[in-house]
Amino acid sequence: AAGISAELIQPAPVLGNFRFAGAFVAKWLAYLDKFVFFPRRLRARLRHAPALVHICDHSNAMYASHVRGVPVVVTCHDLLAVRGALGDKTDTPASVTGRWLQRWILAGLKKADALACVSQATCVDAQKLVTHGTDKPALRVIPLGLSYPYRKLDSAEARGRLGKVTTPFVLHVGSNLRRKNREAVLRIFARCKIDWNGRLVFVGDRLSDALTAEAHTLGISDRIVEVGNCESQELEALYNCATALLFPSRFEGFGWPIIEAQACGCPVVCSSVEPMAEIAGAGALLRQPDDEEGFAQDLLRLTNPTEYAHWSAQALENAQRFTTARMIANYCELYRSLAPVC
Repeated sequence: AAGISAELIQPAPVLGNFRFAGAFVAKWLAYLDKFVFFPRRLRARLRHAPALVHICDHSNAMYASHVRGVPVVVTCHDLLAVRGALGDKTDTPASVTGRWLQRWILAGLKKADALACVSQATCVDAQKLVTHGTDKPALRVIPLGLSYPYRKLDSAEARGRLGKVTTPFVLHVGSNLRRKNREAVLRIFARCKIDWNGRLVFVGDRLSDALTAEAHTLGISDRIVEVGNCESQELEALYNCATALLFPSRFEGFGWPIIEAQACGCPVVCSSVEPMAEIAGAGALLRQPDDEEGFAQDLLRLTNPTEYAHWSAQALENAQRFTTARMIANYCELYRSLAPVC
C-alpha cells in the first residue's frame, strides 16, 4: 500500500497436515514444519539480500537468529506469555515445554534491531524483559490500525445484518481464556437483569460448561445469545446495534474489540488497567476489573439515550487514532531509519 516492494514468506504446512495420528502428534509435526524446515527456506531466501526483514508476530521472534547482515524488525503484540513463563501472574501459565518456548522467543527478541510494540504497556514490558536499559533493540510504539474498515452504519442496514439477534443487547467479544474475565461478564450482566430487559451476546468461543453452569445459577441463561465466530460484516452490525461493548479483561497486549467497537460508534465499558485505558482513551467508561457493581452501573447508564449518544460520539473520536494509514506511515518511518533504501 505504501509503495514498498514486499514479499511474504511463512511456514508451509507439510508434516502438520498429517492428522492420522491424532491432534497431539499433528501438533508436534507442525512444530517440525515451523522450527526445522522453515528456517532452511528463510536462509535460502535471505541469500537474495532483502533490505529488511520484518517478523510480524513476536511468537516467531526465534527466526531472528537466522537473519544475518540485514536489519530485523519484530512486531511485539504482548509479552504476557513470556511473563507467565517467568513466573508473573498474567493468567497465562506455561507448561514445561511452554517455558522453554517462551525463553526461546525472548532470546529472539533480543537479537532484533527494533521492536514495534503495539501499545505503551507492551513497550514497558519490553523495556523490563528485553532491553534492560540498553539501546538495543530499539523500541517503538506503533499502535495497530483496524484490520477491517469498521464504521458507523445506517441503522436500517445494521439491523438488516443482525439475523436472529434482537435488540437491545450488550456485547462481549473474546474467548474463554481466564484473562478475558468472562465469568465477570456474566455476573455484571446479572446485576442489570431486573432494571434492564436486554440480552447478553457473546462473540468468539462458545461458553465453556463452567460458564454455562454459572449463567444458569445467575438466572440469565434465557437471555444469553452465543454467536460464535462470525464474519467481519456481521460483527460490524453487532457493534453498531449494541448498547455497549463490555470488556472487563484483566490482561491484554492491545485490545482489538475496543477500537473495533469505537469505530462503529459503540460505547465501550472496559477495564481501567493498561493497555485498555491507553487504547480506549477518553472514548470509554473505565473500571477496575473487579468492580463489577461499577460496570453494571455504567451499563445501565448507557441505556439512557442521551448517555448513549455522548459515549458513542466519544468512541468515534477516539477510534480516529487507530487508522491503517497512520500505522503504515509509522512502519515506513521505522523501516527507513534502519534501511534507508526502503
